[in-house]
Amino acid sequence: MGKPVSTFIDGHAFSWLFDYYSESGYDVQGTSSLNMPGFVNLTFRQPYGVVGVIIPWNVPLLFFAKKAAPALAVGNTVVLKSSEKAPLAASITYPAREYLLTFKQSARIGHFIKEAGFPPGVINIVTGFGNVSGSVLSHHMDVRALSFTGSTRTGRLIQQASSKSNLKPVFLELGGKSPAIVFEDADLEAAAQATQYSVRTNSGQTCMATSRVYVQDTIAEKFIALFKEKFGPVRVGDPTLKETNHGPQADKVQYENVLKYLEIGKKDGKLIMGGNPDSRENGYFVAPTIFTDTPEDSVIMREEVFGPVVNINIFKTEEEVMAKANNTEYGLYAAVFTKNIDRAMRFAKGLEAGTVGVNCTSPTTGKDTPFGGYKGSGLGREGLHHSLDHFLETKSVIIKIDS
Repeated sequence: MGKPVSTFIDGHAFSWLFDYYSESGYDVQGTSSLNMPGFVNLTFRQPYGVVGVIIPWNVPLLFFAKKAAPALAVGNTVVLKSSEKAPLAASITYPAREYLLTFKQSARIGHFIKEAGFPPGVINIVTGFGNVSGSVLSHHMDVRALSFTGSTRTGRLIQQASSKSNLKPVFLELGGKSPAIVFEDADLEAAAQATQYSVRTNSGQTCMATSRVYVQDTIAEKFIALFKEKFGPVRVGDPTLKETNHGPQADKVQYENVLKYLEIGKKDGKLIMGGNPDSRENGYFVAPTIFTDTPEDSVIMREEVFGPVVNINIFKTEEEVMAKANNTEYGLYAAVFTKNIDRAMRFAKGLEAGTVGVNCTSPTTGKDTPFGGYKGSGLGREGLHHSLDHFLETKSVIIKIDS
């Protein structure tokens, strides 16, 4: 999907997660109770059997490991569907030549799984379009639980499929429209660096990208200048070259979708940077783009763009910005930048998001803390310990003993 190799940490993340989960299965234990006279009661934690995993195209190796490894560790067999946007290869055209990038991730992992000695059928990889392969997996009566990361629209379809089939539990990590709030007492240099990186990394193709930035009026001009200084300079080009740090959108569909939002932003807001395809290279490149003064009810403020596009708006009071930040059907990530600990805790409590960063923002998360969304951003939580629960049933065993 065109991620520059200079920013590619996915292989390390994949191996680390499998290494961690290779021993975590031993931590899954039930409970016992002697609270009923004449009985010894136990709970067992047992695997579902066959579980389904549907991963997105933006960070495929990471999500492969985040979902398949814990499912396997607690004794399930896995059917994993990769995205049709990044199953095997991507073709990108450059001036006077064409590179075929064959990052055969899922298929290559399948080869290593076999080489490592997994018994046949323990982990199975399928490809194909969501409305075919994904739908079959979601409706299948033999699949007893399903974990999905992707769009909110697809998440709704998966939940409907569960209700129409065997009521399999579904765990959904969905889209976001993440706000970051920058107060006048914040470290502006650090806030500008963190927020611009959040929306630029992976060419904006991350579900928790800080795509709405709210800046206090007293420091707005200074902050925006710092943001532009850090956000604008990118090295566009062949993603296989180490000097490239800004890749293309994943495919033509995604590229044209971002361009559609750029036109909305130009109509509703004030364009102060970018706003056009990047003209330095042929291909599906979008330049880092900033809009200001965009109405809160604009489509570009309410829907997920999934590109290197940010809206920066100005606020005056805490009450005003809290309401604006929460006025969304998404709730995956939110951030606040301030040196006032009381204010930081008010916003940590009041922001409607599954993760709140204080003086940091996405993609920063805690390895050992749960990750997931409020509202339309998902159901359930993933994380080192929490993902194991997705793939385990709980059984109560009531044992009567003779007195």
